[in-house]
Amino acid sequence: MSEDASHILVVDDDARLRSLLRRYLAENGFRVSVAAHAGEARDKLRFLQPDALVLDVMMPGESGLDLTGALRAQSPSLPILLLTARGAPEDRIAGFESGADDYLGKPFEPRELVLRLRAMLRRAPAAAVADAPAGPVQIGRLEFDTARGELRGPGGVIHLTGSEAALLGALAAKPGQVFSREDIAAALGTDEAGERAIDVQVTRLRRKIETDPREPRFLHTVRGRGYVLKPGQ
Repeated sequence: MSEDASHILVVDDDARLRSLLRRYLAENGFRVSVAAHAGEARDKLRFLQPDALVLDVMMPGESGLDLTGALRAQSPSLPILLLTARGAPEDRIAGFESGADDYLGKPFEPRELVLRLRAMLRRAPAAAVADAPAGPVQIGRLEFDTARGELRGPGGVIHLTGSEAALLGALAAKPGQVFSREDIAAALGTDEAGERAIDVQVTRLRRKIETDPREPRFLHTVRGRGYVLKPGQ
């Protein structure tokens, strides 16, 4: 997978379809997170910054249309594609009126979904930068560009893998907020990641932002809760 792979959040109450989409999109070069309903999607969007959303329209509780309308008010340029078994013209119109960028009826050809996602993402880069957290985050002598996912130091750009950039981006978006390992797994697009895998990612990131990774000044462990970035320290 490319280090700059686009991150897609798939929201659908059908567990089988979520699993299929996660696998198929990953095979086509995307990072993928999933949610079973609108509430779970909202929880993940507190710390995730996906490049696009794929939403089922007919979900229990808050519908995909309602969620789209709410998200559009918060993030005007976030690409959103709706999936639905209801393909009548009035249903498609309702989807676009809610703020969706595209609409795909079920059943659908997975390859068409990939092509539509890529088309949306090609239209989105400039707007996505506008929605990113404002300004760079200073971490000691380093500076993290939240829009570009780029870490710079006195010697120039410091290479980050895609996972490291996603992790630092999530933490930097909410400095001072404690992230559980589950939060971090979702930010990395790997919901099944075990605690050891998350700890390894944190350790690798510390090697790049800390003078002494064994005595971190910025990326702290909060015992029993998770990790927190305190860039001002």
